[in-house]
Amino acid sequence: MHNRWKNAIYSVVVLAAMWAVYQWRNRVPDPVKIEGETMATTYHITYFDSKNRNFKSSVDSLLVLVNQSINNYDPESEVSVFNRSAGFKFRLPYLRPPVEVAQKVFSGSQGAFDPTVLPLVNLWGFAQKKVDKPDSSKIDSIRTIIGFEKIQFSRDSIWKLDPRSQLDFGGIGQGYGADVITDFLKSKGIKNMLVELGGEGMACGINLKSGKPWELGILDPNSTRDNQFFKAYVSLSDQSFTTSGNYFNYREVDGKKYSHTIDPETGYPATRAILSASVFTSDCTTADAWGTAIMAMGHERAIELLKRHPEIDAFLIYTTPGGIATFATEKINKQLSINP
Repeated sequence: MHNRWKNAIYSVVVLAAMWAVYQWRNRVPDPVKIEGETMATTYHITYFDSKNRNFKSSVDSLLVLVNQSINNYDPESEVSVFNRSAGFKFRLPYLRPPVEVAQKVFSGSQGAFDPTVLPLVNLWGFAQKKVDKPDSSKIDSIRTIIGFEKIQFSRDSIWKLDPRSQLDFGGIGQGYGADVITDFLKSKGIKNMLVELGGEGMACGINLKSGKPWELGILDPNSTRDNQFFKAYVSLSDQSFTTSGNYFNYREVDGKKYSHTIDPETGYPATRAILSASVFTSDCTTADAWGTAIMAMGHERAIELLKRHPEIDAFLIYTTPGGIATFATEKINKQLSINP
């Protein structure tokens, strides 16, 4: 075949492909975007729906029910009632799922994630406006009632082995809320969406406008509230995302800043070289819990533990004597673009 015919055929194929892409993009519906407030933070959801339905009222109603189950700041929530009692039967379907995940991550992280740290959280003042530095004897006393092994549950009930034990869903609740929203939208036939609640969430399908996976930025630990910038970008499809860090959430006692992540082993706020932990799993509840666990255990222990959990992907930022270093598990490393 003569070259001119080859070139002509090639040109026709290219033009046809461009036309097909143009037509496909024009058939893609505009994204539906909804946002709101919940769990002392905000949520932002983007999804593609050929029917252009707005699910904001349904999402808000769902989040009200979730809060009625796991919100520690609501004295009438299920978890608050449980914390004041020896046990009870589940009333709503939104308390048992995060308890189940908490048990798995507590075991998998060798206790680094432990939702029974609420008495320590209160002692250190993370639920209060002001606090004096706790006495070491008080910390040691409270540590005797810490441990998720003291929490037992069945299909319809939850109870304590130590009546003083209390649960805190601060390290898992936002991820769980994102999962509840995602499952609801999936039940409505939504396949391509980005759900974000308090900085964590789920990326499902692709961004139909770009035809590519969803791209998210990972905040640089050197950011401030007024000057936020990214250390890395990650492309995600059908994966959860969460980043735990000590960016802006800490307590200052006697001029010293304390991490908001309590180390269940010591009873003190975690003092590690790790600055942030971004975790990616199949569900956001698990990712949120592992992010909390990694911040408590530190990057060195986390890197070794992650080798035994291939289902968990992570991107860690930590300090070294020479500055700031990063670590990424093999799978997520292929999806990352890290700024120098």
